Amino acid sequence: MTVQINTVSFQGIEVVDIEVQVQLSSGLPAFNIVGLPDKAVAESRERVRAALTAIGLALPPKRITVNLAPADLQKEGSHFDLPIAMGILSAMEIMPINELFNYVALGELALDGTIRGVNGVLPTALHAHATDKGIICPVNQGTEAAWVKGLDIIAPQSLLALVNHINGRQILTVPKPVINSNVNERAHLPDLKDVKGQETAKRVLEIAAAGNHHLLFNGPPGSGKSMLASRLPSILPNLEPEEILEVSMIHSLAGLLKNGELKSLRPFRDPHHSASAPAIAGGGSKAKPGEISLAHRGVLFLDELPEFNRNVLESLRQPLETGKISIARAEAHITYPARVQMIAAMNPCRCGEVDPVTQICARGQRCSLQYQARISAPLYDRIDLYLDVPPVRSQDLSLPTPKEGSAEIAARVQAARNVQTRRFSSYPKEIRPHANAEAEGKILEEIAELGNDELNIMQKAADKFQLSARSYHRVLKVSRTIADLEGQDRIQTNHIAEALRYRRNKSR
Repeated sequence: MTVQINTVSFQGIEVVDIEVQVQLSSGLPAFNIVGLPDKAVAESRERVRAALTAIGLALPPKRITVNLAPADLQKEGSHFDLPIAMGILSAMEIMPINELFNYVALGELALDGTIRGVNGVLPTALHAHATDKGIICPVNQGTEAAWVKGLDIIAPQSLLALVNHINGRQILTVPKPVINSNVNERAHLPDLKDVKGQETAKRVLEIAAAGNHHLLFNGPPGSGKSMLASRLPSILPNLEPEEILEVSMIHSLAGLLKNGELKSLRPFRDPHHSASAPAIAGGGSKAKPGEISLAHRGVLFLDELPEFNRNVLESLRQPLETGKISIARAEAHITYPARVQMIAAMNPCRCGEVDPVTQICARGQRCSLQYQARISAPLYDRIDLYLDVPPVRSQDLSLPTPKEGSAEIAARVQAARNVQTRRFSSYPKEIRPHANAEAEGKILEEIAELGNDELNIMQKAADKFQLSARSYHRVLKVSRTIADLEGQDRIQTNHIAEALRYRRNKSR
């Protein structure tokens, strides 16, 4: 007898249908799994055997063959345990196969028969709904699948509970979606009121948040660069519903959704500078998402930027431009979304012994030049905002707490983002930018149309500072954001002048 259970495999964020075909045939007792299983899938035999024993059953004394089709696709992960067990139980006529055909199942089995959580429940739920199927998943991830409206969900705690539910001897509770309270989460975010002085740096941080621009702080140790960057999430707008699903699917695949709870605060990832290229860009033997994908629609903070491996930094150039990263391996070619806002911080030189007045390294200019040369010109060119952060004065440290904090700045940022949302709403979804920093080509020409005076300033600046075409366009994007913060319909000369002030030129 042969039965079939539906499950899935993952190629990046893409979900691939897998058929778990189970056959019981005469012959010497054996239990074989075929169809290119990895080590975790092959070990399912022992977990399934122990789980059946825990509920008072034993494998039949027959030849059991489990085929994972299509057979030429590598199968990875422990989520195949549950569909394999369901297939065997159906072949033993303990579970009716007609009740299971319209479900996609995934879950890991413990030796006592309980069903443990696995990665990828949310993208599986979306895929199941798109193919008019339901989903069978672990109980603690039912709330994750419940975000897909109209989806038929069975979320058992154990294999025995699933058998009883399918056979009508028990009714499982239908899970409901859960989301963290943004009020409580935002209350625990670091506030910009903690930062004394550095008013220019706060202004640049506000512009970066309003237009989703990349930002680099350059300054001596102790000037507050990391402190400022860590407070960026407190002024960013919440994720839109569509963005929540985008971010949550990636985090689901990485196993970072706790108890199936989705968050509407933007991700903030701050990897250490010793991180490898696969850790940042993604990859490894299983091509998992890296930090740049886990920060999708959020912030990627790179502290001590020149200390990162050169190859790691160069791997960021393409995703910073395109908003996605492709991982090529011999067995697969996988693409992950990577639309991030990069915030970086660095010292002027490696030794950090900078004169507080002249801002010159005590060991000479060579130390600074060699250190800053560790970042390539193409990467510098992709950074919209650059600011030399001066040391904090002792007088500033004794000042009272600033009246304006993250809440006031966040309100201005949200107002500017609302302007951008209305502006871009008329464009097709496929090319619609979420913020000014994402505008390209014809869209940028339309939103950043310049008058004669503004055009004259831009042309003179391009000649004087030897701006590349990319730099020229990024100045326009920042100018558009500054105009949005001031509620202006058109870019004016003062907006361009301020944007040029925050552009790194070759003399620095």
